[in-house]
Amino acid sequence: MKNVLLYALIMLASGVLTWQCQDTPPQTETDVAIPALLERSAGIGPDGELAQIQSMYRELVSKVRADPNDLNARLNLAELLMQEARISGEHGHYYPGILTLLETVVAEKPNPAQKYRALVDKASVQMSLHQFEAARATATEAVQINPNEASIYGVLVDANVELGHYEQAVEMADKMVSIRPDIRSYSRISYLREIYGQVAGAIEAMKLAVSAGYPGMEQTEWARLNLGQLYLRYGMIDSARLQFQLALSARPNYPFAIAAMAGLEALQGNQAEADRLIDQACALIPEVGFYVEKAKWEKEKGNVKGSGALTKEILAMLADDEQSGHMMGLEYARVYLDLLGDPQKALEYALTEYRTRPDNIDVNRSLATIYYHSGNIKLAGEHLQKAMRTHSRSPELTCLEGLIKAKSGKVSDGRILIRKAFTANLYLECSFCNEAKAL
Repeated sequence: MKNVLLYALIMLASGVLTWQCQDTPPQTETDVAIPALLERSAGIGPDGELAQIQSMYRELVSKVRADPNDLNARLNLAELLMQEARISGEHGHYYPGILTLLETVVAEKPNPAQKYRALVDKASVQMSLHQFEAARATATEAVQINPNEASIYGVLVDANVELGHYEQAVEMADKMVSIRPDIRSYSRISYLREIYGQVAGAIEAMKLAVSAGYPGMEQTEWARLNLGQLYLRYGMIDSARLQFQLALSARPNYPFAIAAMAGLEALQGNQAEADRLIDQACALIPEVGFYVEKAKWEKEKGNVKGSGALTKEILAMLADDEQSGHMMGLEYARVYLDLLGDPQKALEYALTEYRTRPDNIDVNRSLATIYYHSGNIKLAGEHLQKAMRTHSRSPELTCLEGLIKAKSGKVSDGRILIRKAFTANLYLECSFCNEAKAL
């Protein structure tokens, strides 16, 4: 039922949602609490999807209200809302209510299949909220019920990656792809290959993920977006542009592809077009990353007032996410370092992440960057080594390694590494890239 449900969500409709939750039967004290289906921006996705979501929501709410013991209807509703959260970006509204809905299923003596499904969904939401240890615990409970279904291993891959347990993540990915080689398993194989420095293999696996999906489906175009970003990280800008364009052709007004195109335009010096596109993406969904990019560009233009206003809005968005249970330490660290120029405050937030997942390479990359900007080259080097322990070929990490070597007195070696980084990606952009170019 879950795969059928997700497939149905692809038949999207353009337009603004006018039907509201108050059209559902009134809630009584014995009713299950159900999140309202929010209005969202017109035009996201292909024709038919929005109308399908509205129709399914009404139908499932009616079923849950009519029979509170219909746990399958409750699960279907939770999964519908999970997908809507991905599409709309309204995570703070949907995820707390979805978790409550799923917990009521687990609490009401479901059969093993229902409990398994509820736990898989719960673990997926916990991952989206960056509650990685909790997600791993929930997924581990689920796999005891059914060790022969692929989706739960996907959650275990993701949780172990975020916790920095990469060897365990590889084991879980191998199990997942052996059970069901599909868009979900291929995309995770791609992530892991990139982590281990296998760039060509990562690209090939993400191509398989895209080809395994249904064109226009949010999951498919997310995979295509990630393929484009893979190309972009390693300097293949024309290939990246093609993937972003294909995503927009298959899924009109896909906000993440629009934002990715904005980033490409900025890299190539077309700032006016970049500004137009990022404004378009921001108008579609409230994605923090879009606002961070816009604020960064305003700061680079010298628009202190505009950048400051956007930064204030970003901090409010992060606080709202935190209130709904979303762990946002690295996001705060980026804002304080890149937008507010406060490496000490950035360090405080990055260290909160480090205390919970000290082996994660992205956390260590963030700390290495912050310590570098703070002038603590020794600690920058220590965290950089942790970030590079999987032999990643990230040009950004190579560039930072070159700067740290140069600051440590090995200027010639540092310059060689910096040249290597910009050879791998001529368009490399980072908080220390201008300094590296000047070395």
